Amino acid sequence: MSSTQVILTENVPGLGAEADVVKVRRGYARNFLLPRAKAYEVTPAALRQLDTLKAKRAEREARELNEAEELARRIGKLKVTFILQTGETGKAFGSITANDLAARLKQELDRDFDRHLLVLEHPIKTTGEHEVSIKLHHDVTAKFKFHVKSAEEPKPEVAAEEPAQKPRGPRKRSSK
Repeated sequence: MSSTQVILTENVPGLGAEADVVKVRRGYARNFLLPRAKAYEVTPAALRQLDTLKAKRAEREARELNEAEELARRIGKLKVTFILQTGETGKAFGSITANDLAARLKQELDRDFDRHLLVLEHPIKTTGEHEVSIKLHHDVTAKFKFHVKSAEEPKPEVAAEEPAQKPRGPRKRSSK
């Protein structure tokens, strides 16, 4: 059960982020991390290069934060209306789900959104103004406000004369 220290060159889920020095099992490092260039061994020369990796990581994180803040501003400015089919009593036939919201955001902003980023406890089945939080970055959360309208179908007007009903013949009973 020997272990070794490696320096990560990219984010590895469950292990660490770029430029982290982590202790892993030797086989994991030799068979997975090193061949895929996700890490390299700790040596005196590698430790000197660690500062450049940390600077690169800080630059990437700052860029991601700026992009998330800009996207949050764009989401905050959106004016979106959804149409929801409702019955005569106002009860909804369908609902607006996280998938619907993600698809609409993709359509409006030309950017993919994972439905898991949307904080929606239950599907929306009521009309009116609604607000949903979107987790864009671990430090940035956007508020997406939208309006849900009822799709009111124009009711056909009843004519003065109702069409005559078709005469029915007698029903036959089946005897079994």
